[in-house]
Amino acid sequence: MDISDLPSLLGAFALGPLAGVLIQLLKNVLNVIFEGTTTAGVGEFVNFFSGSVLAVIAGAVYFRNKNFKNAVIGMLVGIIAMTAIMAIANYYFIFPLYAKVFGWPIEKLVAMGTAVTDKVVDLKTMIIYTVIPFNLLKGFLTALVTTLIYKKLSPILHR
Repeated sequence: MDISDLPSLLGAFALGPLAGVLIQLLKNVLNVIFEGTTTAGVGEFVNFFSGSVLAVIAGAVYFRNKNFKNAVIGMLVGIIAMTAIMAIANYYFIFPLYAKVFGWPIEKLVAMGTAVTDKVVDLKTMIIYTVIPFNLLKGFLTALVTTLIYKKLSPILHR
């Protein structure tokens, strides 16, 4: 669990939704350059996509009327949208892509989820018991830290 989406969310609030996407792109490209990839680029793409969804939605809501209430609403709507979109994307695209890239049957990925909780018995329950909680937790942690630091960073970000 990390809050690596924090810079893009801050950027989306300070400079607009497109800035949030560009920050996500830069973060993931730099990660591949300096750390490499253990997921054949799939993990980095997924991180870029999910973080961009959060930044675009939260930033767009906030930019309509820049106030604390809209920032909170934007983050909540962004978290819900990111979680729903990533649940669907993982089920239909991401997990099948991982399986194809690594030459694994989907059941091997499901077994990894079962190792986390015995409630995971198939791809659907893997989404319900691992993907959805992960995205909600990551989103809320990122939103909490953003809420705590944005006001103090705002003068620097708006120079």
